[in-house]
Amino acid sequence: MNVSMPMAAEPSSLQIAESLLAFWADSGVDAVLLDEPIDRIEAGKFVPPPPPPGRAGQPSATVSPIRPALPGQPDVAGAVAEAQALAAQADSLERLAELIAAFEGCPLRHEGAATRAVFARGRPDAPLMVIGEGPGADEARQGAPFVGRAGQLLDKMLAAAGLADRVFITNTVFWRPPGNRTPSPAEQMICAPFVERAIALVKPSMLLLVGGASAKSMLKREEGILSLRGRWFEWRSADGALELPAMPTLHPAFLLRQPAAKKRAWTDLLTLAERLDRPHRPD
Repeated sequence: MNVSMPMAAEPSSLQIAESLLAFWADSGVDAVLLDEPIDRIEAGKFVPPPPPPGRAGQPSATVSPIRPALPGQPDVAGAVAEAQALAAQADSLERLAELIAAFEGCPLRHEGAATRAVFARGRPDAPLMVIGEGPGADEARQGAPFVGRAGQLLDKMLAAAGLADRVFITNTVFWRPPGNRTPSPAEQMICAPFVERAIALVKPSMLLLVGGASAKSMLKREEGILSLRGRWFEWRSADGALELPAMPTLHPAFLLRQPAAKKRAWTDLLTLAERLDRPHRPD
């Protein structure tokens, strides 16, 4: 006797479109059509200034390739220099939080209604630093990173991997991007000196880079998160004084939309936890 099996309901066109857009966003595609055309060839033309002369026998300081501001754009170079000067003043995480809150140079501070800085939470001497992309609406309200649905999932995963009390959590930017959009490279570049100072103060053993925007900004790479995740990289500070192993992984917001990807993120955490607990072998 033939028994016909009920067929699964086909996803709607809207569900398919939402899933595809989410996949593109987490793979690093941050724009399809912009409000104004940008001549990216012209914008990419930049001749870095000559580095300042070093003392005899010593290499000159490395100069970051910061493009000059185009008409209508913020002065990124000036904002980065200001952030560097302020970050250097911080001798504690508390002082760093105060300096970030007072910083006016990031355009995100002046966009939308969320002007409250969201810095960090977690153990101040954690062996693992988790760096996400930027705060969302829940984070802006509560003043702490990863406290919404995505943050709750992250906490559960960290706890299951034995990392719950061993992390310090922050983001690449400290103000909520309007509409929860991905922070721009310029916005991340402006906030980078504060992130680097936080790393220097916490002194973690390694970094977990959560999401494509975080991984690409911290590692200075162009691949999407699906290519970067689960691999070990070496993160270096702008001045070369700090160097740490870093692993990118999928953002928990992506996992909420794509539950089937949780297995890959869980594998990443287990790999990281194993290396974190590996006995140090003296040279």
